[in-house]
Amino acid sequence: LTARGIIKIATRGSAVGEINGLSVLDAGDFSFGRPSRITATAGPGREGIIDIERSVMLGGPLHSKGILILGGYLTYRYARKIPLSLNARLVFEQSYSGVDGDSASSAELYALISDLAGVPIKQSLAVTGSVNQKGEVQPIGGVNEKIEGFFDVCRLMEGGLTGEQGVVIPAANVRHLMLRQDVVEAVRAGKFHIYAVSTIDQGIEILTGLPAGARDADGNFDEGSVNRRVQDRLRFFAGRGRDQDRPEIQSKEAHP
Repeated sequence: LTARGIIKIATRGSAVGEINGLSVLDAGDFSFGRPSRITATAGPGREGIIDIERSVMLGGPLHSKGILILGGYLTYRYARKIPLSLNARLVFEQSYSGVDGDSASSAELYALISDLAGVPIKQSLAVTGSVNQKGEVQPIGGVNEKIEGFFDVCRLMEGGLTGEQGVVIPAANVRHLMLRQDVVEAVRAGKFHIYAVSTIDQGIEILTGLPAGARDADGNFDEGSVNRRVQDRLRFFAGRGRDQDRPEIQSKEAHP
């Protein structure tokens, strides 16, 4: 279905606020990996991060916990001196059954960071891994099936393996790799790549090709970095929120 374009998965190019997440489907004694397109949108407001899967009762408690952790990360990383003011939406596109587990939380965070920063993510890569509030990428289950699932999708898509495709996995899962021989051979030949990361910043740099940016003594990230773009956007959102709280601004908006 993916190769025929019925299920939308991109394995080339780049896009803002879109990422390939990796999940495992369990069919009794057989399990297999399936990539899923995850999208994020963000704007000023006070609703926080909305889990669309939970809103329509398709998201389980572990997935919902992962979404709540994303808000904690944004506050810890970018909003220690300002209120975290945003309306954001996260969703698994073309998902018609239940979603649970937190193994997609890092992918969801990358998509949200991409939309906030206005920086595109490489669609030739797919991501798995959970994340904590401090931005550490944590190990997950089913890593081999997830890698093989995306490998098969890339191989079957028009143009096949391009040498740009690959996966981003938690560094702690490297010891669990027991991949099929064709995947191993493709990695050795440089036709497919496996990137192991320990932090969100490491993943950002692989997915965008841009520096994540370090924070200085004043709490500001490096100019032009992905983190600085997110920080500036959230500061803008916070300013919009303060303006909405001022009675004279609300009066002017109500009576132009």
